[in-house]
Amino acid sequence: MMNDIIVGIGEVLWDVFPEGKRIGGAPANFAYHMSQFGFDSRVVSAVGEDVLGDEILENFNGKGLRYWVERVPFPTGIVEVTLDGEGIPCYEIKQGVAWDNVPYTPELDRLACQVRCVCFGSLAQRNVVTRATLNRFLEAMSGRAYKVFDINLRQHFYTVEVLKDSLARCNILKLNDEELGILSDLLELSEESVEKRCREMMDRFDLEVLILTCGVQGSYVFAGDIRSFLDTPHVKVADTVGAGDSFTAAFCAAVLKGRSMVEAHRFAVEVSAFVCSQTGAMPMLPDELKGWL
Repeated sequence: MMNDIIVGIGEVLWDVFPEGKRIGGAPANFAYHMSQFGFDSRVVSAVGEDVLGDEILENFNGKGLRYWVERVPFPTGIVEVTLDGEGIPCYEIKQGVAWDNVPYTPELDRLACQVRCVCFGSLAQRNVVTRATLNRFLEAMSGRAYKVFDINLRQHFYTVEVLKDSLARCNILKLNDEELGILSDLLELSEESVEKRCREMMDRFDLEVLILTCGVQGSYVFAGDIRSFLDTPHVKVADTVGAGDSFTAAFCAAVLKGRSMVEAHRFAVEVSAFVCSQTGAMPMLPDELKGWL
Protein backbone atom coordinates (compact mmCIF):
# COMPACT_ATOMS: atom_id res chain seq x y z
CA MET A 1 0.00 0.00 0.00
CA MET A 2 1.24 3.48 -0.85
CA ASN A 3 2.07 5.54 2.22
CA ASP A 4 2.04 9.32 2.59
CA ILE A 5 5.80 9.76 2.18
CA ILE A 6 6.83 12.80 0.17
CA VAL A 7 10.25 13.00 -1.50
CA GLY A 8 12.38 15.74 -2.96
CA ILE A 9 15.12 14.02 -4.96
CA GLY A 10 18.21 15.60 -6.49
CA GLU A 11 20.57 18.35 -5.41
CA VAL A 12 21.32 19.40 -1.85
CA LEU A 13 23.98 22.05 -1.41
CA TRP A 14 25.13 25.26 0.18
CA ASP A 15 24.07 28.53 -1.43
CA VAL A 16 27.05 30.81 -0.76
CA PHE A 17 26.04 34.48 -0.55
CA PRO A 18 28.40 37.41 0.02
CA GLU A 19 27.27 37.50 3.66
CA GLY A 20 27.54 33.76 4.27
CA LYS A 21 26.15 30.36 3.30
CA ARG A 22 22.62 28.97 3.52
CA ILE A 23 21.42 25.46 2.89
CA GLY A 24 19.63 25.00 -0.43
CA GLY A 25 18.82 22.88 -3.43
CA ALA A 26 15.30 22.78 -4.90
CA PRO A 27 14.45 19.19 -3.80
CA ALA A 28 15.60 19.91 -0.23
CA ASN A 29 13.60 23.14 -0.17
CA PHE A 30 10.51 21.26 -1.40
CA ALA A 31 10.88 18.50 1.19
CA TYR A 32 11.43 21.02 4.00
CA HIS A 33 8.24 22.92 3.21
CA MET A 34 6.23 19.71 2.84
CA SER A 35 7.41 18.74 6.33
CA GLN A 36 6.10 22.08 7.63
CA PHE A 37 2.66 21.11 6.30
CA GLY A 38 2.70 17.93 8.37
CA PHE A 39 3.85 15.40 5.77
CA ASP A 40 6.44 12.67 6.27
CA SER A 41 8.88 14.13 3.77
CA ARG A 42 12.40 13.05 2.88
CA VAL A 43 15.35 14.56 1.05
CA VAL A 44 17.05 12.08 -1.28
CA SER A 45 20.54 13.20 -2.29
CA ALA A 46 24.24 12.84 -1.51
CA VAL A 47 26.88 14.88 0.31
CA GLY A 48 30.62 14.56 0.58
CA GLU A 49 32.69 13.05 3.34
CA ASP A 50 33.60 16.56 4.47
CA VAL A 51 32.71 19.30 6.92
CA LEU A 52 30.16 20.88 4.56
CA GLY A 53 28.41 17.54 4.32
CA ASP A 54 28.39 17.21 8.10
CA GLU A 55 26.85 20.66 8.37
CA ILE A 56 24.07 19.84 5.91
CA LEU A 57 23.04 16.75 7.88
CA GLU A 58 23.26 18.70 11.15
CA ASN A 59 21.03 21.36 9.59
CA PHE A 60 18.44 18.77 8.56
CA ASN A 61 18.55 17.17 12.00
CA GLY A 62 18.02 20.58 13.59
CA LYS A 63 14.98 21.16 11.40
CA GLY A 64 13.59 17.70 12.11
CA LEU A 65 13.76 16.99 8.38
CA ARG A 66 14.16 13.33 7.49
CA TYR A 67 16.51 12.28 4.71
CA TRP A 68 18.14 9.52 2.73
CA VAL A 69 21.49 11.14 1.98
CA GLU A 70 24.51 9.05 1.06
CA ARG A 71 28.09 10.07 1.87
CA VAL A 72 30.10 9.75 -1.36
CA PRO A 73 33.76 10.47 -2.28
CA PHE A 74 32.97 13.81 -3.97
CA PRO A 75 32.85 17.28 -2.44
CA THR A 76 29.57 18.57 -1.03
CA GLY A 77 27.87 20.86 -3.55
CA ILE A 78 28.09 24.63 -3.36
CA VAL A 79 26.56 27.41 -5.43
CA GLU A 80 27.88 30.95 -5.55
CA VAL A 81 24.83 33.25 -5.38
CA THR A 82 24.66 36.95 -6.15
CA LEU A 83 21.48 39.04 -5.97
CA ASP A 84 20.52 41.94 -8.21
CA GLY A 85 18.84 45.10 -6.95
CA GLU A 86 15.41 43.41 -6.89
CA GLY A 87 16.59 40.35 -4.96
CA ILE A 88 16.66 38.11 -8.05
CA PRO A 89 19.41 35.48 -7.71
CA CYS A 90 22.17 34.61 -10.18
CA TYR A 91 23.81 31.21 -9.66
CA GLU A 92 27.27 29.79 -10.36
CA ILE A 93 26.84 26.06 -9.78
CA LYS A 94 29.95 23.98 -9.10
CA GLN A 95 30.36 20.68 -10.98
CA GLY A 96 31.69 17.24 -10.07
CA VAL A 97 30.04 17.30 -6.65
CA ALA A 98 28.30 14.79 -4.38
CA TRP A 99 24.73 15.31 -5.59
CA ASP A 100 25.87 14.51 -9.13
CA ASN A 101 26.65 11.00 -7.82
CA VAL A 102 23.58 9.79 -5.90
CA PRO A 103 23.67 5.94 -5.92
CA TYR A 104 20.64 3.70 -6.30
CA THR A 105 20.41 1.18 -3.47
CA PRO A 106 17.93 -1.46 -2.27
CA GLU A 107 16.92 0.92 0.53
CA LEU A 108 16.08 3.62 -1.98
CA ASP A 109 14.13 1.10 -4.06
CA ARG A 110 12.01 0.22 -1.01
CA LEU A 111 11.41 3.90 -0.29
CA ALA A 112 10.18 4.55 -3.84
CA CYS A 113 7.38 2.01 -3.41
CA GLN A 114 6.01 4.02 -0.46
CA VAL A 115 6.03 7.48 -2.02
CA ARG A 116 2.83 9.42 -2.62
CA CYS A 117 4.47 12.44 -4.25
CA VAL A 118 7.97 13.13 -5.55
CA CYS A 119 9.46 16.38 -6.84
CA PHE A 120 12.46 16.41 -9.17
CA GLY A 121 14.11 18.82 -11.58
CA SER A 122 16.48 19.00 -14.51
CA LEU A 123 19.62 20.18 -12.70
CA ALA A 124 20.28 16.90 -10.85
CA GLN A 125 20.15 15.09 -14.19
CA ARG A 126 23.24 16.80 -15.59
CA ASN A 127 25.32 13.74 -14.61
CA VAL A 128 24.49 10.18 -15.68
CA VAL A 129 24.76 8.70 -12.16
CA THR A 130 22.06 10.77 -10.48
CA ARG A 131 19.97 10.80 -13.66
CA ALA A 132 19.93 6.98 -13.69
CA THR A 133 19.06 6.89 -9.97
CA LEU A 134 16.21 9.35 -10.46
CA ASN A 135 14.76 7.41 -13.37
CA ARG A 136 14.93 4.10 -11.49
CA PHE A 137 13.24 5.76 -8.51
CA LEU A 138 10.40 7.07 -10.70
CA GLU A 139 9.94 3.66 -12.33
CA ALA A 140 9.68 1.97 -8.91
CA MET A 141 6.94 4.32 -7.72
CA SER A 142 3.24 3.55 -7.82
CA GLY A 143 1.40 4.68 -10.93
CA ARG A 144 -1.06 6.51 -8.68
CA ALA A 145 1.61 8.77 -7.17
CA TYR A 146 2.21 12.38 -8.14
CA LYS A 147 5.43 12.87 -10.08
CA VAL A 148 6.19 16.59 -10.12
CA PHE A 149 8.74 17.92 -12.59
CA ASP A 150 9.73 21.35 -11.27
CA ILE A 151 11.94 22.02 -14.22
CA ASN A 152 14.37 24.60 -12.72
CA LEU A 153 16.56 25.24 -15.76
CA ARG A 154 19.98 26.41 -14.59
CA GLN A 155 22.86 27.69 -16.72
CA HIS A 156 23.58 25.15 -19.49
CA PHE A 157 22.83 22.07 -17.39
CA TYR A 158 20.08 20.52 -19.50
CA THR A 159 19.49 18.90 -22.88
CA VAL A 160 16.35 18.59 -24.95
CA GLU A 161 16.55 14.79 -24.60
CA VAL A 162 16.57 14.96 -20.78
CA LEU A 163 13.72 17.49 -20.78
CA LYS A 164 11.55 15.36 -23.09
CA ASP A 165 12.24 12.25 -21.03
CA SER A 166 11.32 14.01 -17.78
CA LEU A 167 8.17 15.47 -19.30
CA ALA A 168 7.16 11.97 -20.35
CA ARG A 169 7.77 10.64 -16.80
CA CYS A 170 5.91 13.32 -14.82
CA ASN A 171 2.20 14.03 -14.40
CA ILE A 172 2.57 17.54 -12.93
CA LEU A 173 4.80 20.16 -14.56
CA LYS A 174 5.91 23.38 -12.85
CA LEU A 175 7.82 26.04 -14.79
CA ASN A 176 8.24 29.79 -15.02
CA ASP A 177 7.66 32.15 -17.93
CA GLU A 178 11.34 32.22 -18.91
CA GLU A 179 11.43 28.44 -18.98
CA LEU A 180 8.25 28.37 -21.05
CA GLY A 181 10.04 30.50 -23.66
CA ILE A 182 13.00 28.10 -23.73
CA LEU A 183 10.74 25.05 -23.98
CA SER A 184 8.68 26.70 -26.71
CA ASP A 185 11.82 26.85 -28.85
CA LEU A 186 13.20 23.42 -27.90
CA LEU A 187 9.87 21.62 -28.37
CA GLU A 188 8.79 23.76 -31.33
CA LEU A 189 5.55 24.78 -29.68
CA SER A 190 3.08 27.00 -31.49
CA GLU A 191 3.49 30.76 -31.46
CA GLU A 192 0.03 31.07 -29.94
CA SER A 193 -0.89 32.42 -26.50
CA VAL A 194 0.69 31.32 -23.24
CA GLU A 195 -2.35 29.19 -22.46
CA LYS A 196 -2.30 27.47 -25.85
CA ARG A 197 1.38 26.61 -25.49
CA CYS A 198 0.76 25.22 -22.01
CA ARG A 199 -2.22 23.19 -23.25
CA GLU A 200 -0.13 21.91 -26.15
CA MET A 201 2.49 20.60 -23.71
CA MET A 202 -0.21 19.04 -21.54
CA ASP A 203 -1.66 17.20 -24.52
CA ARG A 204 1.69 16.12 -25.93
CA PHE A 205 3.00 14.70 -22.64
CA ASP A 206 -0.32 13.64 -21.06
CA LEU A 207 0.07 15.97 -18.07
CA GLU A 208 -2.61 16.20 -15.39
CA VAL A 209 -1.56 19.65 -14.13
CA LEU A 210 0.65 22.44 -15.45
CA ILE A 211 1.72 25.30 -13.17
CA LEU A 212 3.21 28.43 -14.73
CA THR A 213 4.66 31.21 -12.58
CA CYS A 214 5.36 34.61 -14.10
CA GLY A 215 7.08 36.50 -11.29
CA VAL A 216 5.35 39.75 -10.41
CA GLN A 217 2.96 39.23 -13.34
CA GLY A 218 1.08 36.43 -11.60
CA SER A 219 0.71 32.67 -12.02
CA TYR A 220 -1.47 30.10 -13.78
CA VAL A 221 -2.69 26.60 -13.00
CA PHE A 222 -4.13 24.46 -15.80
CA ALA A 223 -5.81 21.13 -15.02
CA GLY A 224 -8.42 19.55 -17.26
CA ASP A 225 -10.96 22.29 -17.96
CA ILE A 226 -9.63 24.41 -15.09
CA ARG A 227 -7.79 27.64 -15.82
CA SER A 228 -6.78 29.57 -12.71
CA PHE A 229 -4.89 32.87 -12.81
CA LEU A 230 -3.88 34.81 -9.71
CA ASP A 231 -1.98 38.04 -9.31
CA THR A 232 1.24 38.03 -7.31
CA PRO A 233 0.83 39.76 -3.92
CA HIS A 234 2.88 42.90 -3.34
CA VAL A 235 5.41 42.25 -0.58
CA LYS A 236 8.74 43.72 0.42
CA VAL A 237 11.14 41.22 -1.16
CA ALA A 238 14.14 40.10 0.88
CA ASP A 239 15.17 37.59 -1.79
CA THR A 240 13.39 35.15 -4.09
CA VAL A 241 15.66 32.15 -3.42
CA GLY A 242 13.48 29.09 -2.88
CA ALA A 243 10.20 30.92 -3.48
CA GLY A 244 9.32 28.69 -6.43
CA ASP A 245 10.07 25.57 -4.40
CA SER A 246 7.76 26.74 -1.62
CA PHE A 247 5.06 27.40 -4.25
CA THR A 248 5.38 23.83 -5.53
CA ALA A 249 5.30 22.36 -2.03
CA ALA A 250 2.30 24.41 -0.92
CA PHE A 251 0.35 23.51 -4.04
CA CYS A 252 1.09 19.79 -3.68
CA ALA A 253 0.33 19.82 0.05
CA ALA A 254 -3.07 21.42 -0.54
CA VAL A 255 -4.00 18.99 -3.32
CA LEU A 256 -2.88 15.99 -1.24
CA LYS A 257 -5.08 17.22 1.61
CA GLY A 258 -8.13 17.34 -0.64
CA ARG A 259 -8.26 21.00 -1.60
CA SER A 260 -9.40 22.02 -5.07
CA MET A 261 -6.91 23.09 -7.71
CA VAL A 262 -8.02 26.71 -7.35
CA GLU A 263 -7.70 26.59 -3.55
CA ALA A 264 -4.28 24.95 -3.86
CA HIS A 265 -3.21 27.68 -6.27
CA ARG A 266 -4.26 30.45 -3.89
CA PHE A 267 -2.45 28.79 -0.99
CA ALA A 268 0.73 28.39 -3.07
CA VAL A 269 0.67 32.07 -3.97
CA GLU A 270 0.35 33.12 -0.33
CA VAL A 271 3.13 30.80 0.86
CA SER A 272 5.60 31.83 -1.85
CA ALA A 273 4.88 35.52 -1.20
CA PHE A 274 5.78 35.01 2.45
CA VAL A 275 9.00 33.18 1.52
CA CYS A 276 9.97 36.11 -0.74
CA SER A 277 9.66 38.41 2.27
CA GLN A 278 12.20 36.33 4.23
CA THR A 279 15.89 35.64 3.71
CA GLY A 280 16.95 32.20 2.55
CA ALA A 281 15.06 29.30 1.02
CA MET A 282 13.89 27.60 4.24
CA PRO A 283 12.24 30.12 6.56
CA MET A 284 9.83 28.90 9.24
CA LEU A 285 6.29 29.52 8.03
CA PRO A 286 3.85 31.32 10.34
CA ASP A 287 1.17 29.27 12.07
CA GLU A 288 -1.63 30.94 10.11
CA LEU A 289 -0.20 29.58 6.85
CA LYS A 290 0.59 26.11 8.17
CA GLY A 291 -2.80 25.96 9.86
CA TRP A 292 -4.78 26.75 6.71
CA LEU A 293 -4.50 23.12 5.60
